[in-house]
Amino acid sequence: MIKLILEDGTEFQGYSFGAKKSIAGEVVFNTAMTGYPESLTDPSYKGQILVATYPLIGNYGVPGKGEKDNMLEHYESDEIQIQAFVISDYTENFSHWNAEKSLHDWMLENEVPGIYGIDTRALTKILREKGTMLGKIIFDNQDVDFYNPNEENLVAQVSIKKKQVYGNGKYRILLIDCGVKNNIIRNLLKRDTRVIRVPWDYDISKEDYDGLFISNGPGDPVKCQITVDNLKLAYDKDEPIFGICLGNQLMALASGAQTYKLKYGHRSHNQPVIHVETKRAYISSQNHGYAVDNNSLKGEWQPLFINLNDDTNEGFIHKSKPFFSTQFHPEASSGPTDTEFLFDEFIDKVKECKNK
Repeated sequence: MIKLILEDGTEFQGYSFGAKKSIAGEVVFNTAMTGYPESLTDPSYKGQILVATYPLIGNYGVPGKGEKDNMLEHYESDEIQIQAFVISDYTENFSHWNAEKSLHDWMLENEVPGIYGIDTRALTKILREKGTMLGKIIFDNQDVDFYNPNEENLVAQVSIKKKQVYGNGKYRILLIDCGVKNNIIRNLLKRDTRVIRVPWDYDISKEDYDGLFISNGPGDPVKCQITVDNLKLAYDKDEPIFGICLGNQLMALASGAQTYKLKYGHRSHNQPVIHVETKRAYISSQNHGYAVDNNSLKGEWQPLFINLNDDTNEGFIHKSKPFFSTQFHPEASSGPTDTEFLFDEFIDKVKECKNK
């Protein structure tokens, strides 16, 4: 027997797939219809039990581990990052042109448990009404304690341990890895760059770069004070800076603004955001549980994008220096790619400053 227990005592019983073990974490939901290999390997999900609202999961299996540019081509990191996977219906008979194995076998290899046969609609309604909660999956009555991942520095767990370089392009981009998705690096590399990927707590004053990039990542941004302090020093320079997701929150803290925890977060492929200056709307991919307080932005910092569902901050920009950020994911693996042009904006700023 396997069951999901929420911290308020609510229980759901289901069937096991993947690893047969008990685990605890923070229960969150994702409304995307596709892209479960990308979601499961997204470091921003570290410490979380992921609920997929789309009812059919496993039908296209998982792809092989082919490499490109020294990264796994079809995944966002080298391993599954979630604590466990909660779905409505698991499909054993998968079919896809690049599928190599089943979702069950992949999760079994990574020692990640899953539970299916759950009413994910009812579960999601609870999380929307009461907010994100701690939970645990109990297999064969082997109980475990609840675990709150946000009390830990999750970024330190998923960040690279030593510097790594990708590509040999003209423009040097220093990437602070807080749990970076591979597709961010891919998007930078195809724009004539050399990406220098460094740990979250790296002393960036030791590096020469044409542009600074702060990646996505898991957990509470206030746990990354070392990164925030390094960004404060970077603000004194004129090299362009671009932050995504957690990078947005860390840039805000370095500017003197504040962040806060959302009730149940934004995790989907079709979140509408509006560009403040042009009033143009875009469809974005998102995965975050914290947000920047728009009212706390001060000085020369101003909002760049706003979420059209709940008016939360989706990015901000400096009025006079080439610094900007987005809370959503312009690299958007596995889609949509409506805002990928922001990488062009960043590299254009890099070229402009380098030519000066």
